[in-house]
This record gives sequence, C-alpha cells and structure tokens, in this order.
Amino acid sequence: MKTRMKQGAKSAIAAACVLGMGLGMSQAYAAGTDSIDGIHAGDVLVRLRAISIIPNVETTNTLSALQVGVNNAIVPELDLTYMIRDYLGVELILGTSRHQVTSNLGNLGGVNVLPPTLLLQYHFNHQGRIRPYLGAGLNYTYFYNNGLSAGGEPVSITNHSFGPAVQAGVDVQVTKTFFVNADIKKIWMHTDASLGGQALGRLSIDPVVVGLGVGMKF
Repeated sequence: MKTRMKQGAKSAIAAACVLGMGLGMSQAYAAGTDSIDGIHAGDVLVRLRAISIIPNVETTNTLSALQVGVNNAIVPELDLTYMIRDYLGVELILGTSRHQVTSNLGNLGGVNVLPPTLLLQYHFNHQGRIRPYLGAGLNYTYFYNNGLSAGGEPVSITNHSFGPAVQAGVDVQVTKTFFVNADIKKIWMHTDASLGGQALGRLSIDPVVVGLGVGMKF
C-alpha cells in the first residue's frame, strides 16, 4: 500500500511538473506572438530563398528553325527590402543561374544569367502576422561565361537586356524578427545570338521564378 502511495505521489508530482512546463511554454509562446508588430518604415527585410527558374522561351529566325530551348534551373536567391513606408518597400533581388541550351541538333552548351532586379512592393496587412505583397519593377540581365557552340563554331551572345518584372508573395511572421516566405515572379529577358558573324535570331527566356525561403527583419 505504501509503495502504491509513493508511486501515486511521484506520478502526481511528475504530472504537475509536466503541466507546469506546458503552461510555461504556452505563456512563452503567447508572449512571443504578442510581440509581433508587423513591419514599419525603416525596417530592412533580408530573405534567402531556393528558387526554381522556369523559362518561357520564344525565338526568331534560325533559332526558331533549330527549335532552341532553355532548361530549368534551381538556385539560391538573396534579396533585400527597405521599407520606405509601413506598407511600401523597395526590393533588390540578387541571384545567378546557369542554363543549358538545347536544339534539334542536340545540346548547344551552357550560359550564365545574372538578372539583378529592382522592385517597388506594396505590403498588405503590414501590422499582421500574414503579410501578402505585390511588386513591379525592372531587371537588367547580363549573360556571361558563354559556352554555346554549334557545329564546332562558337555561338556569340551579342547583347544584354533590360526588361520588366512583376511579383507576388507572402511573408508569415514566426517570431518578432524571423519569418518564412513564398514568392513568384515573372521576369522578361532576352539576347541576340550569332554564328560566324551571321545573326541567328533573338532568344527570349522570360522565366517564371518560384521561390520558398526564410527571412529576418532588422
């Protein structure tokens, strides 16, 4: 009987400890969520995303006859947003990718793409935990490390491009400074190609960029 009483007392003490820990954790979580105050003018948001780049290829002239295409790529992306108003931010997106170019002659090789993009963003529900946003802006696309060739001859990239960009996404605040992010963008970019001094046509990549990531508010 005494043994059972001791075991019962120990069980009661253990249950009280577990209950106390649970209440403490709940209070801590509630305190953490209560401290979330959204975003405000002067805040800096830094996001790191994994992005999938899905080209929407259009070609002209010889490139069309060759049925030239561009493969998808998955790369990291860094972006910085400065809030100029509680609801209005300016975002700079930085990332680079390498794409393989295909044709009915086979693989033509790879080329790197660097499209720094500047967007003006409108943030909805800026004081809340879940904050959708829309953005629009401009990108400059730089093509480099060109490894394209056809029939043993190098394919030249003859220009870089400016183009529009649009964006939609959402930030979900987890703690006062940490949040998770989902984002989709459409970026317009193109270049002209030539072979042995002869123009091959224009290659428009115009990808949709889908990203998931995390961020910090400073």
